[in-house]
Amino acid sequence: MIEPGFAAYFWGFLLLYGTVMYVVSPRSRTVSGFFAGTDDAGRPATEWALMCSIFISWIFAKSVTNAANLGAAHGIVGGLAYAAYWLSIPVAGIVIYWLRTRHGATGLVPFLISKYGRLAALAFTLAILIRLYNEVWSNTAVVGAYYGQTGGLTFIAAALLFTAVTLFYSLKGGLRSSIVTDVIQAVLFVIILGVVLFLVLPQHGLPKLLAVGEFHLDAGVDLLLVALLQVLSYPFHDPVLTDRGFITREKTMLRAFLVAGVLGFLCIFAFSLIGVHARLEGLPAGDNMPGAVALAFGTLPYLLMTCLMIMAAGSTLDSTFSSVAKSVGQELPLLAGRTPGSNAVKIGVWTMIAFAMLGNLPMIAGTDILKATTVSGTMVMGLAPIFLLAPLVKHSPWSFHLAFWPGVMLGILLAVNAIPSSWAIGSGKYALLLGANLYGLAICCAGFVLPVAWQRLRAAKG
Repeated sequence: MIEPGFAAYFWGFLLLYGTVMYVVSPRSRTVSGFFAGTDDAGRPATEWALMCSIFISWIFAKSVTNAANLGAAHGIVGGLAYAAYWLSIPVAGIVIYWLRTRHGATGLVPFLISKYGRLAALAFTLAILIRLYNEVWSNTAVVGAYYGQTGGLTFIAAALLFTAVTLFYSLKGGLRSSIVTDVIQAVLFVIILGVVLFLVLPQHGLPKLLAVGEFHLDAGVDLLLVALLQVLSYPFHDPVLTDRGFITREKTMLRAFLVAGVLGFLCIFAFSLIGVHARLEGLPAGDNMPGAVALAFGTLPYLLMTCLMIMAAGSTLDSTFSSVAKSVGQELPLLAGRTPGSNAVKIGVWTMIAFAMLGNLPMIAGTDILKATTVSGTMVMGLAPIFLLAPLVKHSPWSFHLAFWPGVMLGILLAVNAIPSSWAIGSGKYALLLGANLYGLAICCAGFVLPVAWQRLRAAKG
């Protein structure tokens, strides 16, 4: 895949990337710096830094790859379908703003404990830990694919080396390190993306690229509808996103989320045009269309694409490490009714190391990276009513469980191909996925309001 004469540049950049990120990454000397991203003086991240961090942390390496793959498969409809997931960011920002201003929430876990009980918060925490585990392998696999064939020695070696260098600087400062490096990664990502698009767009012209694809249910619109359904729940099980909703003032946070969501949508859609270009060029379909397009232009563009993917994956992976550290070090004690102790940072550090070591096992096994989005998004569909319909209840553990667990069960059934074909909507590739999400969301919403209706009925009779 890589010409022998240029191989040293690819491996060299990976090492250079890790070294530079470690040098620029600040060392957190306080608990608030490690878990909340404050500087040594206790000041929160600026609005600009927060916006960049949200933007680049959600530009996953697997996401830009999926966007290009879907662009190749369905034209601009595929690009719009995947870009629609970035509407999750404004949805999360608006809901978190409401939680903070109306309920004084300091995090999603404390809010769930007060609203639905500790068992509900525990179930939610387990779901986000699974999500964070998936973020490790699904991003390292994308980087590895630029160094060798999936499952090969160079593929695994590159993925593990990338994991190690990211962990190395993440341990230095936790969330503070993540935010500072995110700003650098965001700027470099946009520059490199601009160069890559400059190579691709003139080949056919923007009007011709935008004309590829048909807005039919079986031509990618089914996936677009899935995304629009999942944005109602998907953002709440991603602490990489939601942790950043509680570290600055409310209005600062909301503005940063809204801008980051718009920029993310535009970047993902723009990147999908690389896949549309591949379709027009007649390149064979595969699971790494960005790499195939870049390689068709030559070794230097392929190196640029590799750098872009490393930036995207690195920003997500360091955020994943900081989020899992907070989840285990600070939030799990809350579930046990205890205040996090002075050793919270130490627990967080060892958790990061454990996730780095174990998180690559699915990558080595060769799991499909698109499943990290679609299946997990289906499993947490019950979070939509739990957060969006929360004003309907004061304290109702049953509302949580009757909404959350049906979604989990439907996600598992979908993963093992046990959803009946009668649930399919349309005849496209994602017909069954669309049916499972539409009908499943209705079931979860019904489960949420059932205890509320029962309580009000009893109150009326009493």
